[in-house]
Amino acid sequence: MAERRPILKPRALAPDARIAIIAPASSAREERLTAGIAAIQNRGFRVALATHANGKHAPYFSASVENRLRDLTESFANPEVDAIFCIRGGYGSNYLLPNLPLHQIQTHPKPFFGYSDLTAVQTWLLDQTGLVAFHGPMVAADFDRPAGIDDPSFHAAITGGLVHAGPDQGLRTLRPGAARGVVYGGCLSILTASLGTPYAPQTEGKLLFLEDVAAKPYQVDRMLRQMILAGKFEGVQGFIFGEMLDCVSPGAESDLIERVILDVLADFHVPIAFGLRSGHVSRGNVTLPFGIEAELQLAAEPTLQYLEPAVLV
Repeated sequence: MAERRPILKPRALAPDARIAIIAPASSAREERLTAGIAAIQNRGFRVALATHANGKHAPYFSASVENRLRDLTESFANPEVDAIFCIRGGYGSNYLLPNLPLHQIQTHPKPFFGYSDLTAVQTWLLDQTGLVAFHGPMVAADFDRPAGIDDPSFHAAITGGLVHAGPDQGLRTLRPGAARGVVYGGCLSILTASLGTPYAPQTEGKLLFLEDVAAKPYQVDRMLRQMILAGKFEGVQGFIFGEMLDCVSPGAESDLIERVILDVLADFHVPIAFGLRSGHVSRGNVTLPFGIEAELQLAAEPTLQYLEPAVLV
């Protein structure tokens, strides 16, 4: 198991913080971007749209690799930028991994919000620099939707509060128990895609959050098995699964995905939660900071309670 790096927490956001908006992977439809920016501004934040954030570059990227990397690098380096929000996932942020400016990012830590395709970037930055990752809402995937944000977790994450999630955020028990550990994870398909590369996630020993969208239960089974065979679940303290939106098989029982998870993880005698709405969700995207400690209690009323803030106040 890799030794845990000292955690690097960015500063809390002021009510009028300046948010850089970037697209490290794909761009979004203009109307969704416009709606998302308006929603962020309505919260009192100032917005700085990166130069290539809403571009189009064949076959499905927002810009060339060089320009997407430049937007990310400049956003971290700019002293007038307080946080960085991604427009959406899509595909392509893995092209940035070999040249991410780790030292510069470590020198200028900022809250970096994203999920989906951004999982690889977030886990790599966390593993290499210690920078807390913010698995949470994106501009044209959540902010643009009515009730797209879980406000209590978002506010706690950016202001120095303690993030809490329970049944109201979809959390329920698959296997009871209690666990404490460093929360880590992201989109399951992105985590498995990085196995066998230098950018493979350091999931071992963590309180592991896993989520995905539109993956059939047998595909989730296969990805979990791949993680097991790669040794990536060694010492995991507990599993927390997301909403697993549209992870169904036509004609199968609606709880098939839950039964598959319990079956695949039968040899891991740790608590397992399901349904926490963070990442690909139907509504109310919960902000989950990765890299800091929390406690999972799966009893009468399941709770995930963070034990430390994600930012410096």
